[in-house]
Amino acid sequence: MERKEFLHSLIKPSSSKKERHQRKAVITTMEIPEVVPPFSTGLDPYTGPWTETEIIHLLKRTMFGAAQEDVAYFKSRTVAQAVDELVNTVNANPGEPIKVAATDAASPASDPDWSIPIGRSWVSTGTSTNSNNGNRRDSLRSWWLGNMINQPRSIEEKMILFWSNHVTIEFAMVGGGLLCYGYMQLLRQHALGNFKILVKEMTINPAMLVYLNGYQNTKTAPDENYGRELQELFTVGKGPDSHYTEDDVKAAARVLTGYMVNLQNAYYSFAITKHDTEPKQFSSFYNNTVISRSQSEAQLEVDDLLNMIFSNVETSKNICRRLYRYFVYHEISPETEAAVITPLAETFRNNNYDIKPVLTQLLNSQHFFDTLQFGDTIKSPLDFTVGLIRECGVKLPPRSNPVLQYKHLNYLAANFMASIDQSIGDPNNVSGYMPYYQSPFYDKLWVNTDTFVKRQGFIDSLVNSGYSNGGFKTFIDPVAIASKMSSPANPNKLVQDFNTCFLRRSLSQGLRDTIKSEILLSGLTDDNYWTVAWNAYINNPSDLNNYSVVNTRLKALLLYFFSKLEEYHLM
Repeated sequence: MERKEFLHSLIKPSSSKKERHQRKAVITTMEIPEVVPPFSTGLDPYTGPWTETEIIHLLKRTMFGAAQEDVAYFKSRTVAQAVDELVNTVNANPGEPIKVAATDAASPASDPDWSIPIGRSWVSTGTSTNSNNGNRRDSLRSWWLGNMINQPRSIEEKMILFWSNHVTIEFAMVGGGLLCYGYMQLLRQHALGNFKILVKEMTINPAMLVYLNGYQNTKTAPDENYGRELQELFTVGKGPDSHYTEDDVKAAARVLTGYMVNLQNAYYSFAITKHDTEPKQFSSFYNNTVISRSQSEAQLEVDDLLNMIFSNVETSKNICRRLYRYFVYHEISPETEAAVITPLAETFRNNNYDIKPVLTQLLNSQHFFDTLQFGDTIKSPLDFTVGLIRECGVKLPPRSNPVLQYKHLNYLAANFMASIDQSIGDPNNVSGYMPYYQSPFYDKLWVNTDTFVKRQGFIDSLVNSGYSNGGFKTFIDPVAIASKMSSPANPNKLVQDFNTCFLRRSLSQGLRDTIKSEILLSGLTDDNYWTVAWNAYINNPSDLNNYSVVNTRLKALLLYFFSKLEEYHLM
């Protein structure tokens, strides 16, 4: 079943599967060629057109939404220059999450949280009170969401989300705000760095040691949780040629014994008395490696374990498959495995597991810009929500009032996002959010009769009433959006610009004419009817009647594109 057909039907996804080259649109309202050419592209550099269509495709996949200012910016770049800038730009000053809720009155007098005033960062001060840690987790979600909304022209935030869904924790299970913040800082530090280093640091990260019971893993009571997920999910994976054994899981668990965590202040330590110092034997999948170190070098066994795992080609292939499903498409055919995954994995290994060369090769490729990729994925809740805010220029409270800003961000992060199945920081389980990995449905799992209606309701709310808190209203301004279009006085061009900016496929000319006539022209046939109304507003914007005429029609236009057309939920 095609994405648009699925969104239109809003029923459970069909279990039938189609080969990539057989995909054909069933949308009668869209301009789709009768015959879609078969898959034929690989990792050769893309040399085709570089128009708004291709730029928007690149930005929607690598950022959250494609704001018009960003599209215009990259028009003056080549494909290679655009990819290079996206991959090499980072947010040099993301700030720190702040305290926005008063210390729980039931906290003991010794709780350090009492010393932190409202509006100040809490990341250097521990707390052992559950309610205070709950407030810190909410603060962390708001901070994270704010970084996504205010991202520079960079793939960094998308990669932070990717890694959070790959080497996963759940904030609610970890508990401590400092633990969760330390985890987030680790992702930010290595999001565009070296994957091998990320895995090493994550293996001994206090939040991960708590989440997967590593701090309870001792020689007298070995816990296999992390040793299993390290192999099954984080590195070699479950591909057809991944044949690690149950004994490998047990041996890895023994290597990882002895690590402890200070829960209040979020640091780890290593206790040799709790570490298994006996030799650890691995299977033929790992070339029958034996890991054994003296007591003085016992902590180096972790490095030996990771060197062994990363020497196996399956690690590079597993990560490249995950990247492909995240940035391109969920289905990996035998042709894609041969033409895309295998050479990407080779690039990964040849660059000692640095992530940038892999991203650069994939995003520059003919395959990434294959027209079959355009609009073939349902937006995740974050792509939907953050993309909507960024593309529509939705204003949040200013940074000069961070407490109020966090209240608005918390409404989005802790309330709305959770209601549409992507609670920030709390994925479904250690495997991450199900739509990123669950075969055969994948991204179809993002929408159902409940979440799709909530998406529509969110749009309607922001357009018609907005979200108000603390005397500030967060809302969508249709007139401001129209003002940024290339020729807002021309109703034909305005509808076309809405189509180009907000949909990944072209509406049929008949449907565009109907939208123009029924919405902008109020059922009339003379294009001048809208042109006169728009020019009257531009010439005298303080006239409430002039504003009301264009605002009413533009609200209807925006609601039609965003709330009535299922295509808006494709990217």
